[in-house]
Amino acid sequence: MRIASLLASATEIVYELGLQDHLVAISHECDYPPDALTRPRLSRPHFDPTGLSSGAIDAAVRESMARHGSVYTIDEDLLRRLQPDLILAQAVCEVCAVPTSLAATVSEALGTRPRILSLDCHTVSDILDAVVFVAEAAGIVGRGRDVSRRLQGRLDRVAARVQGSAPPRVLAIEWLEPPFVPGHWTPEMITIAGGIDVFGAPARPSRQLTWEQISGADPDVLVIMPCGYGIDRARADAGRNAERLLAVAPRAVESGRAYVVDGSAYFNRSGPRMIVGVEILGALLHPERAPNIDLTNKAQVWKPSAISHQSLANL
Repeated sequence: MRIASLLASATEIVYELGLQDHLVAISHECDYPPDALTRPRLSRPHFDPTGLSSGAIDAAVRESMARHGSVYTIDEDLLRRLQPDLILAQAVCEVCAVPTSLAATVSEALGTRPRILSLDCHTVSDILDAVVFVAEAAGIVGRGRDVSRRLQGRLDRVAARVQGSAPPRVLAIEWLEPPFVPGHWTPEMITIAGGIDVFGAPARPSRQLTWEQISGADPDVLVIMPCGYGIDRARADAGRNAERLLAVAPRAVESGRAYVVDGSAYFNRSGPRMIVGVEILGALLHPERAPNIDLTNKAQVWKPSAISHQSLANL
């Protein structure tokens, strides 16, 4: 079987299932695991996001949708040469990754007619099911169920560790210019980790709010997790919006319970590393219950000064 992945989380699922030898192409955003980067890339965005602020990216996305009807384009010549049997995509968000509809349109125009599997995850359970769906498509359903059970076991261990602790109120911010609060699986991640998401709506799309709407939150914990950003870009974007963040989460910032995290790797993707995201949240929300969780390069305390860079490796 020849598999093409147009979704970063799907690429990670392929590797989690041990199907990497069947992977013939990846998307422009796929960056993990490192071995995947040896595959050719089938997609690219209509604009270069390098170095752009979240506000500039938001404007470029809106312009691309208006001009092209999509944020992305697919390399039709490469797709024709590769002739994949299975294409992995998603229809949850046409902005976050190449949408299933674009993959289908291009494939039909080429006459290749591969199977297109749309991994449309809205909940934690959906993510575990997606592992099984990819395994079924590859003819290894038993392995998929084993992997799904193993991942569920890790979630259960986090829930057991934090059980009985007072749940802190958590403000998670998924985008800063304009502000978005997370939906889909992220509020559920916070719940499993022993917190209360003050704005998130489980299994619903992420929501754009105004800073005025967020202004009265004053949460116990602030988690800054811009979609598609690693920890360094998240910290830089938080710095550009420091005054606003201080206004909406003064107690969290002053008490050292405001954090920037690697959203791209552990929170925004509907793949296996979402489990690590729950483990990270468990350690941030209940550090006394997770003394051995290594948060190096995964989460940092944020303050609008140099001290925001302190490591949480010894938390």
